[in-house]
Amino acid sequence: MTTAVAAPFRFFSLQVVRTRRLGPSLIRVTFGGPDLHAFHSGGRDQSLSLFLPHPGQPEPVVPLELGDGWWQGWRELPDDVRAVMRSYTLRALRREPDEIDIDFALHGIEPGGSVQAGPASRWAARATAGDRVLLLGPAIADNRAIRFRPPEDTGLVILWGDETAVPAASAIVESLPAGTRARVWLEVPHAGDVQDLATEADAEITWLVREETGSAKESPMALDLLRDTPVTAADRPYVWIAGESTGVKRLRRHFVHERGIDRRRVTFVGYWRHGVSEEQLRDES
Repeated sequence: MTTAVAAPFRFFSLQVVRTRRLGPSLIRVTFGGPDLHAFHSGGRDQSLSLFLPHPGQPEPVVPLELGDGWWQGWRELPDDVRAVMRSYTLRALRREPDEIDIDFALHGIEPGGSVQAGPASRWAARATAGDRVLLLGPAIADNRAIRFRPPEDTGLVILWGDETAVPAASAIVESLPAGTRARVWLEVPHAGDVQDLATEADAEITWLVREETGSAKESPMALDLLRDTPVTAADRPYVWIAGESTGVKRLRRHFVHERGIDRRRVTFVGYWRHGVSEEQLRDES
């Protein structure tokens, strides 16, 4: 298994270039700015920290003049002043011009949403060209915020993600080289959220739409399908699962305990948890 390099991260001052609705519950925001010449990432599930302004603020408030002490200074600011911080994954990086794409899941914004929209969803839904943000991201390509790292002997890549992990999973699928075997399950709220993914890999991609079955988010729709899918140690599988933390834990338990796959070949990331804000999750860690 490849070991990630502990790499430096830095702040990037960016502005919205354009937005594009991908479906009822997904929107792509493209960011640009002169700082991006120093942004480097070699991973397809690159994790980023995005700082957003409150309504009425011209830009996010983060006390960068404190240097390495910015985090404590940011925490000490009033809740209605300090920038909203949320974790996202990089969807795409382009040069000439330097641009990055971040896809937002619009929880609480999409039709029939059962949860209240959070500040990031509300911001993304109304984002327009010129809106300013701060991004804490990588200054070198190989860094510890990249989780997708299949062993060299991998014979089968298995991916699962909900709508919050669709951007990272899609980027991974598109990057897989020819000859790679892959099984992919992606869960989204609405049929309009399904996307066409181009890949050179031998990939079987299954989109699971919750509105068509009334499935609860807490129970991954893919679990029963996975139990019926033959996977053995001879396949030399590598598993990447990301999304709502309860579902991620259930799927990890399936692969490690029910399937007997070496836990070192299973990467799992809880992007969010039902009923818990990112601030609450941060306080728990």
